[in-house]
Formats: sequence, C-alpha cells, structure tokens
Amino acid sequence: MIRSMTGFGTAAKEVDGARYVIEVRSLNSKYFKAVTRVPEELQGLEPELESAVASRLNRGSITVTVRFSDTSADAAAQINTNALQRYFDQLLDVPGVDHDTARIDVGALIALPGVVMSGTGEQMLEKAKPVLASLTQEACDKVLAMRSREGRGLHELLHTYRRQVVERLAVIAERAPKVVELYQERLRDRITVLLAENATAVSDDDLLREVAVYAERADIAEEVTRLQAHLEHFAEIIDADDGEPAGRTLDFLGQEMLREANTIAAKCLDAQISRLIVEVKGAIDRIKEQVQNVE
Repeated sequence: MIRSMTGFGTAAKEVDGARYVIEVRSLNSKYFKAVTRVPEELQGLEPELESAVASRLNRGSITVTVRFSDTSADAAAQINTNALQRYFDQLLDVPGVDHDTARIDVGALIALPGVVMSGTGEQMLEKAKPVLASLTQEACDKVLAMRSREGRGLHELLHTYRRQVVERLAVIAERAPKVVELYQERLRDRITVLLAENATAVSDDDLLREVAVYAERADIAEEVTRLQAHLEHFAEIIDADDGEPAGRTLDFLGQEMLREANTIAAKCLDAQISRLIVEVKGAIDRIKEQVQNVE
C-alpha cells in the first residue's frame, strides 16, 4: 500500500532526572531533506540523529527537533577546587592585605578563569546517545504509522480518479472507429452539395483516398492502448504491498498518461471525444497533484 509523505511523531523519556523529547515532522518533497534542531549541549549527536532518520524515512522534507532538560545533580558545573585554592593563596600573599579584615567576594572568585569547569559534556553525550537513539526509532514508527493512514486515503482517492479515466477512455475507444465513418459521410454530403450545381459527382476512389488520409491522421488506437497500459501499471503500483516508495514512479506515469491524452486530443477532432478527453485530462491532472504527496 502506498504511503503519504506527511507525518508526525513524538517520543519522550526521563532518565536519572534528565528529560529528553524528540519530534519528527515530515512533509512532501521531491527528495529526502532533513533539518535537525538540537540543543547546544547535544549537538555532537546531530549526525547520528540525521542518519537514523534517513534509514527509516526514504523521502520527504524532515524536521527533527530535540528538547532536553536536566534537573539532576549532574547538570551542575564542576568547581576546580585546586584553581580556587591557588587564587585564594595568591590573594593572601598580596603585600598590604590585612588577613583579619579583608573580605573576599566568592562570586568574583567563581568568575575567574579555570574555576568553573564544564567538562561533563562527553559524559552527557554518552548518557544521551542511547536514549535519543531509542526515541528516534519510536518517533519514526509513529511517523510511518501516520504516513500509512494518510496513504490509505490517497490510495482511495487515486483509484477514484483512475476509474474516471478508465470509464471515459472506454467510451473513447468504442467511438473512435465510428469517427472515420462519420467523416466519410460528412465529406460525401459536402462534396455532393458543392458539385450538384455542375451535375457532377465525386468518384469513390477519390473519396476513399481522402478518407484514408483522414483515418491515418486521426487514428488514436495506439495512444488509447498505451494509456490503458499506463492505467493498469498505475493500479498495480498503488495496490502493491511491498512497502517500497512509489511516488516518483507514479509521478512519471502521470506525465506519460497526460502525454497520451494530449496526443489523442490533438489527433481526434470529434466533438464527443474532445469533450471526454477534456474530462480525462482533468482527472489525470488531479492524479498528478495527489501523487506529489506519495512517498
């Protein structure tokens, strides 16, 4: 069954006081394109997140958003006590400082270079890596489930438009042979009227030659056959249950169907067929519009 490219999935988990949330949004696009929005402290995992999403979602414009908050003790920055002690000792060695009355601003000491360390980044990444990997798969599962639901709606809609083309094409195929006969009758009547004043008549050979030229120019049997074949192939693809992406193939088939319909419209000047082929082209245009959202 075909799948849509539209989908959304989210997953969240709390581990040791740290909360992780990942959202995956998918929209239609000609190719696979991923945009990741990751907090600064977790940006080292960005390539792995994009790779994981690319392995699950074959086509579409994908936006991956990660939110992270850590309320555990591990979130606190580490104080370099050795550096702090060194600064303190240097202050005591400053000449003229009264050790009994001097006051030290702890906040100022903390702001000195090297006192506060943020060396827990690697540990944070190692801790977040398996959690985000699991959440990415869960979010992608939900995206694919939504894509499948949307795909069922697309499947029904595409079959509706396809049936419209098939029904009208059957009428066209039935009427096409009669077009030449009607042309022959109209041509004979017209020539007869024109030559009546001169008391002459057109020969059967001349008439048949003119009709043969018209028949060859207006023959649409080949185009009708090719269009019928495209429609059968189209049905096979949207009914297939192999899980393979089909959007590009369906888009190509839509172009080919429209090409054949345009050729039929150009070759056959019959009013009834012209009216039917306009409806056929309208249904094919709607098919082409809908397959733009098929994965």
